[in-house]
Amino acid sequence: MPNPFIKFSIVIPVLNDEANLSIVLDGLQSYREAGHEIIVVDGGSSDNSLVLAYDGADVVLISKAGRALQMNAGAEMATGKVFLFLHCDTFLPGDAIGLIVKQYIVGQKVNANFWGRFDVRLSSHRIIFRVIEKLMNIRSRYTAVATGDQAIFIERDLFNRVAGFPEIALMEDIAISKKLKKLSIPICIHKQVITSSRRWETNGVLKTVLLMWTLRLLYLLGVSPDKLARLYRS
Repeated sequence: MPNPFIKFSIVIPVLNDEANLSIVLDGLQSYREAGHEIIVVDGGSSDNSLVLAYDGADVVLISKAGRALQMNAGAEMATGKVFLFLHCDTFLPGDAIGLIVKQYIVGQKVNANFWGRFDVRLSSHRIIFRVIEKLMNIRSRYTAVATGDQAIFIERDLFNRVAGFPEIALMEDIAISKKLKKLSIPICIHKQVITSSRRWETNGVLKTVLLMWTLRLLYLLGVSPDKLARLYRS
């Protein structure tokens, strides 16, 4: 029996992302043709991101900068049954929605609180990135916490039930995962999304890994997201 049609809203927060946005949107056009919607939420770009968004999205919004703010704004306008939050440097596999729908049909039989994420693969071909991505995926399964790079998807009613992303400066993905996993464990799809390894390559692999671990530890210890955001930017 073929899968029933379940409309998805793909929400993409952007800020000066013209280098990747057209590629990401081109890869999503088949989903638009199938009846799903793409929502781009711009946080005040000074490049051509808005122009590209109007060419390739169904809905284009402008909001204050901040991924949590932008993604919540997109979700507020979304009409889909399931929300898929996609970073602008992350690329979905071609059968992404079909894979989620299969899990959704099974999940609705046992638990109406449906959410999850994909495994991630970093774009670099260097061996060290195979180790990093493997550890990222293992950690996510063990902790039931998803990161934005893993293309988080959440059923609309569940998203509204937890009041969306906490509107904090950093760690919004960790924060919403902590709320969601109290209601159900995430679906972990083994098929990989491809996300950019640029920040590791630009800033140094070891330095970036240590920074990420430090930020997570400080967040768990109660350091405010505003302070963490300043540390991240510095």
